[in-house]
Amino acid sequence: MQLEPVKFTPNDLAKYPFLKETAEYMGKIGLDIEELTSPELGSILSRAEERVNHAILYVSTGQRRENPVEIPSFPVAIILALATKNSFIKKRYALAEAKQAHSDFQFESSEKLLALARNFDWDIELNRDSSIPLEFVLGFADYLRNVTHLRDEKWKLINRFLVDGKVYLNQHDVARLLQEEVQRRIDKRLDTKELPPFPQKVVEIAEQLNVLAKDKIGEAEMGGFPKVVSQSAFPPCIVALYEEASKGRHLSHVGRFTLTSFLVTIGMPPEKVAEVFKTFSDYNARLTLYQVEHIAGEKGSGTAYTPPSCSTLQTHGVCVNNDELCRWIRHPLAYYKRKQKTMPTPPQAPEKT
Repeated sequence: MQLEPVKFTPNDLAKYPFLKETAEYMGKIGLDIEELTSPELGSILSRAEERVNHAILYVSTGQRRENPVEIPSFPVAIILALATKNSFIKKRYALAEAKQAHSDFQFESSEKLLALARNFDWDIELNRDSSIPLEFVLGFADYLRNVTHLRDEKWKLINRFLVDGKVYLNQHDVARLLQEEVQRRIDKRLDTKELPPFPQKVVEIAEQLNVLAKDKIGEAEMGGFPKVVSQSAFPPCIVALYEEASKGRHLSHVGRFTLTSFLVTIGMPPEKVAEVFKTFSDYNARLTLYQVEHIAGEKGSGTAYTPPSCSTLQTHGVCVNNDELCRWIRHPLAYYKRKQKTMPTPPQAPEKT
């Protein structure tokens, strides 16, 4: 039986504003970034701010409004997140939108969910084999791409029904994999290096969002650490933990958490952080990576954790080998940032002529 193609309604675009059809809808509106501060568009800007605000605080997008406001508030929220120039806020916002979409995906009809999946160019069909009690058949490549960061045993291919390069799934499984696609699509939109000049009102809102994020996750993490990890600027406690981990020696729970949260906060990729623990006797690559991503805020609740303060590390016996700078510092991240400022800038290679 040939299915009738599903057309997305304005209500669908309000629930799923990341769809390709949203661009066409917004093209008809003709919204310009310079118009965002006009009184007529105040409700759209307000809703966009609310989306990002709730993402920071609750990993949600807040209560939906009527369609004329809800749909355009999504691209405006993207603009606000970009204007913050803050990687935590951008990741948090993408996760919040993806989680909201996931909760809605689970209550759609099979035909609507199929159309949503095909919006991401999935090789997916409804299952026509009555002997297999699963609703969807998904191409092998699409499945693998979206289970990369899912660590539960049920996502392992060996635990799936696979026939002729197709994986059979129920609606909850498809909804969860679509969450990964949504987050990746929004992450991509937020990963742009060339930013337009923003209206003053947008800049002011972005500054307020940055303050909110500082209150949420702490001043130290929001301080703007360089993307290049400088091991020579590590505080003594982190140096000791890093050396112990590299040698496969036992670390307390507080020690492991401190080392992991410090490394991900200063910009080391979770995959590299996980490798620090590979010499441990109980090392499990998949589980370790999941735990690191959880601390980094990329999995689980979406909360990005920072290391404990120096006083807490002292209480647990993790504060060791104090140096002169430690006398003036109350947090390992503050030490790292201060130490980097005192280090000479490496010479740059001359430009080729």
